[in-house]
Amino acid sequence: MKIIIIGGGATGASCAARLRRLDERAEITLLEQTNEISIANCGLPYYISDTIANRDDILVSDTDTFKNWFNIDVHLNTRVVRIKRDTREVVTDTGVTYPYDKLVLALGAAPFLPDTPGITNSNVFTLRHLADADKIKDHIRQHAVQRAVVIGGGFIGLEMVENLKHMNIDVSLVEACDQILNPFDTDIADVARNTLLRHGVTLYLNTTVQKIAGDQVYLSSGQILTTDIVIAAIGVRPETGIAVEAGLETGLRGAIRVNANLQTSDPNIYAGGDSIEVKNLVCGNAALIPLAGPANRQGRIIADNIAGISSMYQASQGSSIIRLFDTAFAMTGATERGLQEQNKPYHKIHVWANSHASYYPDAHPVLIKLLFGRDGTVFGAQVYGQSGVDKITDVIASLIRHQATVTDLVEIELCYAPPFNSAKSPVNIAGMAAENVLRGFVTPCFDLDSDAVLIDVRPAAAFARDALPQAINIPIAELRNAMLRLPQDKKIIVYCAKGYTGYVAACLLRQEGFKNVFSLSGGLMFLKDRKTP
Repeated sequence: MKIIIIGGGATGASCAARLRRLDERAEITLLEQTNEISIANCGLPYYISDTIANRDDILVSDTDTFKNWFNIDVHLNTRVVRIKRDTREVVTDTGVTYPYDKLVLALGAAPFLPDTPGITNSNVFTLRHLADADKIKDHIRQHAVQRAVVIGGGFIGLEMVENLKHMNIDVSLVEACDQILNPFDTDIADVARNTLLRHGVTLYLNTTVQKIAGDQVYLSSGQILTTDIVIAAIGVRPETGIAVEAGLETGLRGAIRVNANLQTSDPNIYAGGDSIEVKNLVCGNAALIPLAGPANRQGRIIADNIAGISSMYQASQGSSIIRLFDTAFAMTGATERGLQEQNKPYHKIHVWANSHASYYPDAHPVLIKLLFGRDGTVFGAQVYGQSGVDKITDVIASLIRHQATVTDLVEIELCYAPPFNSAKSPVNIAGMAAENVLRGFVTPCFDLDSDAVLIDVRPAAAFARDALPQAINIPIAELRNAMLRLPQDKKIIVYCAKGYTGYVAACLLRQEGFKNVFSLSGGLMFLKDRKTP
């Protein structure tokens, strides 16, 4: 069997290697339009800053390994321009024809560049390949770069911001939307925004670049930024031109449509990676989720199916994480925006927990935002903090994959020792808080209401340091004696530093007959973390 794979990234490379392990006699040819295969694209921003100092560390594999280990023919600098489905052939830009029995499209996604004047200037760069990173490094060194403008506040843009700052370069970030990290909900993205500001990044939201002329970047706000380099990280688009021309069925933004076996509308052609449309695990809608983990798995699944092993790709849930200086931000599953777009009713909570036992050194607070259904099904989570964020998010991601409920979060048994976790892990605590909401033990609120009675139940000394306007201080130990003077007919919001004491106070008031009592979700600490400076 002749198998042609177009694209040597995560999907193409994993598919090729898996195929060889399954079928020693197959004729496998991989065609890659650049001069590199199987590189660690996600490490490129860190290579630019020399956090990853050795260039060879970015090279996951090479043509010699593919040939010597797997007997796979790799052709670099080979761009396929046409798929001839009727004769089962692909044609390159030099006119060379490769016949196939099965074809795998691992085309990836290309950086999106608008038709902004000056966007192709010599001081403007995109980042997709190792060669792009080399060009950026050379420009920074040759021009002694001191100032940079990054366009786009997504994952690549923000990783470039962090790494440029590590190089002592002044960075301005321009984002067309009203928040950075658009896949996250606004309340968590606001914390990320403040993290950037705290580390000296100049931020322009709701702003677009109108023109780039020399070292001047003209903004829609009328401001003009002077810069030595521009990084355009505006987003990516599925690179599917040859698939469209071949008449394969496409969907969102021209992405290739595939079935559960990752077959296209032509059963002899498979596709995976950033160029395909996937199913959202939680909401069930079509989505574009260009991530390395799913791309690798899809390559493996395609190989299985070509080799006659029935294998299916179910859906993507968008599990992602990014480090911004001293804080990590992670997410998995659905967001509020996604649930609202699909008209899916949900509850939400914000809870604080420690990365490990609080009495063991270097424990850090971690905030978990949990989204769940009326029946307790866990829809999604967003987490931030200085440590433990990946572990917490990964556990919740695993549970979402298996349609878990908040009770499953309560009951899951995780490793505990003081240096690693708490006896009640953050995942357990999030599940308990969600159960309390479903059982009516507490009603969270997420913003302050000027008409409500606002009660701060922290000790008097803490209240004196940073009280909210219009709040009255009734420490939790005094609440039982003071409740007689509280109005029964008004909305009451209780809060503390992180939410637990406020929850205790709300339970007390509710049991004493107060019907309109709310606990501030995430407490004062979360409110301050996301407040605009």
